[in-house]
Amino acid sequence: MPKVSCNLDREFTFETGTTAVLAIDMQRDFLDDVGYCAAAGGDVSAGQAIIPAFAGVLAAARQAGMRIIHTREGYLPDGSDMNALKRERNSTGTPGPLGRFLICGEPGQDTIPELYPEPGETAIDKPGFSAFYRTGLDDLLVEAGITHLILMGVTTQCCVHSTLRSAVDRGFWCLTVEDCCAALDPVLHNGAMSLIYGENHLFGWVCRSGAMIDAMGS
Repeated sequence: MPKVSCNLDREFTFETGTTAVLAIDMQRDFLDDVGYCAAAGGDVSAGQAIIPAFAGVLAAARQAGMRIIHTREGYLPDGSDMNALKRERNSTGTPGPLGRFLICGEPGQDTIPELYPEPGETAIDKPGFSAFYRTGLDDLLVEAGITHLILMGVTTQCCVHSTLRSAVDRGFWCLTVEDCCAALDPVLHNGAMSLIYGENHLFGWVCRSGAMIDAMGS
């Protein structure tokens, strides 16, 4: 079975047939210079910087025949699936250069072209931070016999961590690829990563993309 060299001299062992890659929210609204995050004053350069490593892991996973699931945060045009807290606290649904921010079907809500899902790969729209929230992802993974997850995406401390914690509560073995995740603030990214492997890797394992690609190739 493939083994990944992780932080703190640990190893993550998995089988390609029972492992899925979660590509979390690599959307234009989060990564484009005129998307939702940039319009709110966020620095999207850290997210843009992970694209080459991210693409490398996806390519290796495809070559290994692994299941790849892409997620996109997005809401119905009428906002009926958005809770009152979100409606009050952010600008989701307001017009922008790429369409209404984070509204399903708008150009900005879609995955960036460099990492677009290939035929046969799953794309899930989620009305929240966790990929498990009101999506049916759990049923999809269980029915496919998936026991292990490789997590990558933006933002580290929000959608990636929310998905990770939900996965751990459901009993999935989780590995987060550090240089394939990013936050608008590097301090938040680093803090989120340390939370994963603190307390005897409480939320799973952490590795670099090179180690992940090498393991998939084996």
